[in-house]
Amino acid sequence: MADIPKSHISAVIFDRDGVLNIDHGYVGQVERLEWMAGAKAAVRRFNEAGVKVLVATNQSGVARGYFDEAAVARVHAAMQADLASIGAHIDAFYVCPFHADATVPAYAHPDHPDRKPNPGMVLRALAEWRLDPAQVILVGDQESDMTAASRGGVTGVLFAGGNLEQCLVVLGVLK
Repeated sequence: MADIPKSHISAVIFDRDGVLNIDHGYVGQVERLEWMAGAKAAVRRFNEAGVKVLVATNQSGVARGYFDEAAVARVHAAMQADLASIGAHIDAFYVCPFHADATVPAYAHPDHPDRKPNPGMVLRALAEWRLDPAQVILVGDQESDMTAASRGGVTGVLFAGGNLEQCLVVLGVLK
């Protein structure tokens, strides 16, 4: 994990499964969505501070035929609805449904530039939101997230589980 930026954080990019929600393995159905402790509060605090909240998530369940992109969109809509109930929101979702071992041919790709550890989703977020990489952090739970952060020129913060809000306070990311 790199040092937390000393300057103002303008955006946080969250991995989804294992960070914002509990990773039950291929969470492609709304009824399987279970928020990580402190995740909704952390999103709300970033919103209140004027920090963009983005999500970059590998979703190989699409490539494996477990669910389709519409199912992923339904999960994201449910997340937005849950957040809206506490006055919070996610500004954008970036999804990579591609995988080298895809069973759905349309999603077969040996090394898609968006699939973490590649930085495609990070680079797209930086460009679309006109963000200074020095003011962006990526919070993830896997080494592939940290590699994507590094390759994208942003600071990576490894979340080892527990309460996300408390973790980010302890690390000095949330004040």
